[in-house]
Amino acid sequence: MDIATETTSPSPPPTGPGTTLASKGSSHAGDRVFIGLSRGSGITLLVIMAAIAAFLTYRTGLAVSKDEANFLTTSEWNPAGDPPVFGIAVLLFGTVVSSVIAMAIAVPVAIGIALFISHYAPRRLATPLAYVVDLLAAVPSIIYGLWGAVFLVPYLDGLNKWLDAYLGWTYVFDKTSDGVARNLFTVGILLAIMILPIVTNVTREVFLQSPKMHEEAALALGATRWEVMRMSVLPFGRSGIISASMLGLGRALGETMAVAVVLSPSFIISGRLLDPGGGTFAQNIAAKFNEADEFGRDALIASGLVLFVITLLVNGAARWIIGRRKEYSGANA
Repeated sequence: MDIATETTSPSPPPTGPGTTLASKGSSHAGDRVFIGLSRGSGITLLVIMAAIAAFLTYRTGLAVSKDEANFLTTSEWNPAGDPPVFGIAVLLFGTVVSSVIAMAIAVPVAIGIALFISHYAPRRLATPLAYVVDLLAAVPSIIYGLWGAVFLVPYLDGLNKWLDAYLGWTYVFDKTSDGVARNLFTVGILLAIMILPIVTNVTREVFLQSPKMHEEAALALGATRWEVMRMSVLPFGRSGIISASMLGLGRALGETMAVAVVLSPSFIISGRLLDPGGGTFAQNIAAKFNEADEFGRDALIASGLVLFVITLLVNGAARWIIGRRKEYSGANA
């Protein structure tokens, strides 16, 4: 006796003009919602940036209109005086010099660390080392400042004396005053340590995306490990290096608490980096905001506008460089 078994197959999805139109309608609705949200987010960001710029410009106009000195070239900062006299020459000099020192130290070291983690270190070492770098990026700036004041400043005194003894003839490393190393050179080293994790993380991720076929082709042609890095990895990651450097520079320009804890400020412009003194925009705003009156706060906001413009110019220049040089995008690597 045969028993007939029925096999059931899944029924095909319903088809027809109504179903097709419904799916297309829902898809188009989702696209319209996504486009609207994206466009709204972009417009909102532009409105916020414009509002910040308008606020800073308005308060700057109130302050500069009563300033009896040249706002861009004056070294003195005394908005409470009679008449009020203040300028950003010292702050601009200190901000630029400390940031340049930080970039000169941090960027080459970050590129080396990123290359080591992505292409040289074995996996059992690269993974924990990458975690450590990520953790360093999460350390608050005040912790860096306290570490710099308690540990870095005393131990850099010997380095300052060595630089004065052997490189003092360059004027830049000529130390003319005694005391601990609370100067722009120390600030630059501290900022380099602070921005190192940011530059390293972004650069490492870009290096990991370099085409493996290009690296294997270079090795097959007899290239050494360094030649592979120079011909395949570094050209591909050039745009990432620039972007990472600009991110680090943005933090170095706007760093506040760490600089305020380490630096011994004074409104004197000096090319001797080992002498105490100098100042930065962010450090000056943090130090003087609480004790300033209404007009003094307008003066501080005016200095903040200059820092705002510098940051926009730096990021705009980076975007212009990347857009001008198509090989930086990595498409032709």
